Amino acid sequence: MALKGYRFPISHTEAFPLGLVLVGQIEPLTKYNQDRNAAPEQRYDFDPKTGTGSGLLMWKATVTDPSETNSKRASFQLIFLANVQPVPSTAEVLPGMRQIELEGLQAEPRVMGQGEFKYQGFNFYAGGIKGDNSGAKVNQPAAAKAA
Repeated sequence: MALKGYRFPISHTEAFPLGLVLVGQIEPLTKYNQDRNAAPEQRYDFDPKTGTGSGLLMWKATVTDPSETNSKRASFQLIFLANVQPVPSTAEVLPGMRQIELEGLQAEPRVMGQGEFKYQGFNFYAGGIKGDNSGAKVNQPAAAKAA
């Protein structure tokens, strides 16, 4: 039985017991286009193969998990699912770094690594950031509503 595309809700404190640090800015997640001169097109959360997804715009952010002991896995890309770009409301702890707390967090199991160095990992999706007043709402994709 495959769980491809299955996301399950998880609380921020369960996933990141020591919190999470946003590194840099939150940016639109764009589709790949072979034509480098074409205007970038932002991706939507929808998988045409399975017909699942929320239909919301996708935003990417680089985050660091201080509780991760493996340095190669400590920083990763987090995807926000929201109609407008989430904006962190916390102050910078270092230039370009902010402590954040996620709302509407979901995890999707995934095999990561290469060759004989594969391991079970997760892709993380969030609906927003606690304290954000940009208008981004915490929206749960259909998979999370059914759970």
